[in-house]
Amino acid sequence: MSKAHFGLIGLGVMGENLVLNAERNGFSSVVYNRTFSKTEEFLNGRGAGKQIEGAKDLREFVEKLERPRRILVMIKAGSAIDSVIETISPYLESGDLLIDGGNSEFRDTERRVLELEKKSFGFIGMGISGGAKGAMEGPSMMPGGTKNSYDAIESLVCKMSAQVEDGPCVTYIGPGGSGHFVKTVHNGIEYGIEQILAEAYDLMKRAGGMKGEQMADVMARWNETEELSSYLVEITEACLRVKDPVDGEDLVEKIMDKAGQKGTGLWTVVSALELGAPVPTIYAALNARVMSSIKDQRLSAQSLIKSWDLKPFEMGTFEDGMAPLMDAVVLASIASYAQGMELLRIGSMQYGYNLQMPSIAQIWKGGCIIRSQLLGRIQHAFHNNPQLPNLLVAPWFADQVSLRLPGLTRIVAGGVERGIPLPCFSSTLDYINSYRTGRLPQNLVQAMRDCFGSHTYQRVDKEGIFHTEWLD
Repeated sequence: MSKAHFGLIGLGVMGENLVLNAERNGFSSVVYNRTFSKTEEFLNGRGAGKQIEGAKDLREFVEKLERPRRILVMIKAGSAIDSVIETISPYLESGDLLIDGGNSEFRDTERRVLELEKKSFGFIGMGISGGAKGAMEGPSMMPGGTKNSYDAIESLVCKMSAQVEDGPCVTYIGPGGSGHFVKTVHNGIEYGIEQILAEAYDLMKRAGGMKGEQMADVMARWNETEELSSYLVEITEACLRVKDPVDGEDLVEKIMDKAGQKGTGLWTVVSALELGAPVPTIYAALNARVMSSIKDQRLSAQSLIKSWDLKPFEMGTFEDGMAPLMDAVVLASIASYAQGMELLRIGSMQYGYNLQMPSIAQIWKGGCIIRSQLLGRIQHAFHNNPQLPNLLVAPWFADQVSLRLPGLTRIVAGGVERGIPLPCFSSTLDYINSYRTGRLPQNLVQAMRDCFGSHTYQRVDKEGIFHTEWLD
C-alpha cells in the first residue's frame, strides 16, 4: 500500500467509526493504538478488506503517512493528549498536523496550538458530536486552530461530516481553542435538554400515572412538531418503548437513577460564571446530575421528610399533545439553546474567536446530539440580526415565549404543589421572568453591599457614584 492519506491514534468506538468513515469517503488510513493487540483485532475484524493498515509504534505510524501528515487523536482528554504530543513530535516534520478530536478543555487546546505552531506543526482542537453512530455515518465537527491548519483538512472533514440541505456539518470555527469551546457549550445545551425531557417523563409518570408506551406516544407526537422535532426526543421515545426481556416491564424503570457525566457540562457552567453569562437552565441540569449521585442520602431523607397528599394534576390530554407540558418542554429547550448561544456570543468577544453564530447553528443541524428543527429558526434569527443579544427577543422566539409562558407557569406550579423537583422547568421560568422584568430587586442588594462594605451604588435619577452611611 502506498502512503496513507489519514492517520488515527486511539481505537475506541469513536476512533474506529471515524477511521471507517474516512476510508469509506476515499481516504486510505493507518491506525495506531497503545496496545497492538487492539489494532490487530480491528484490522482482522471491522477493518478487514479496507484500505486501512496498522502500525506497531508511533515511528512506523508516522512513516506510513503521506506528507503533510494529517493525524486524528481520539484518546482520553488531559495529560494523555500531552503525552502523545510529546512522544510523536520527534517524528513529525514542518507542516504536519495533529487533530485532537476528544472533549478537551478549550484552554488546554489554546496552549497546544501555540506550542505546536512554534515547532511549525499544525494543531486543531476539533469537537465532534454524534456519538458512535454519528462518527460512522457523519458527525457534526467543530474544528478550531489556525486557518491554515483547517485548510489542510477541509476536504477530509467536509466529506466525513453529516450533510444537510445547506451544506456539510463542519466549518472553520475560529482560532485557538474555539472549536473545543463551542463543543463544550454544545454539551451544556445537551445536558439541559436531556434533563428537560427527564422532567417531562417524571411528571407524566408520577403525576399522570402514565406507563412507558403512553409516554412514548406523547414523545412521538411531539417529534412531529417543528418546536420539538429532534434527535433527543426521538431517542427518548425509543428508550420509553423498550421492555425488559425478563419480565416485559419498562426497562427504563430498572435503571439506577444516578446519571454520569464526563466534565463538559461542568466546564460550560464554569465558563459561564467566569464570563458573566447567565445559564440557569444548563446549571440546573448539571446540578440535577450531582443530586442524582447522592442516592443513599436521598433514600434516607425520603424516609425522614414526609410528603403530603398529591392532588390531581392536569397536564393536558394526548389529543391536545399534553399542551401545558409541551409548552414547558418547548420553552425550557429554547432557554437551553438561548443560554448556550449567549455564552458563545460573550465568549467570542472575550477570547477574540469571532464566532459566526449562523454557521454554528447550521453545523448542529445534522449529525450531532442536539440536532433539531429549532436550529433552523436559530440560524435564521442570527442571519437576520448578527448582533442578537438573546434568542428570546428574536421575533419568532418572543412569540413562543408569550404563547407558552402560561403553560410553563402552570406546570411549575403544579410540580411545586406536589413536591416533584423540576429544576430545569423552574430555572427556565425564573430565567424568562427575570429577563422580561425591567426592574429587579438588586437595588436592595446594592444598598446592603454599600451598608456593610461601602461598595457604593449608582442612582436612577442622577449620574455619579454614591455612598450612604446607612447605620446611625
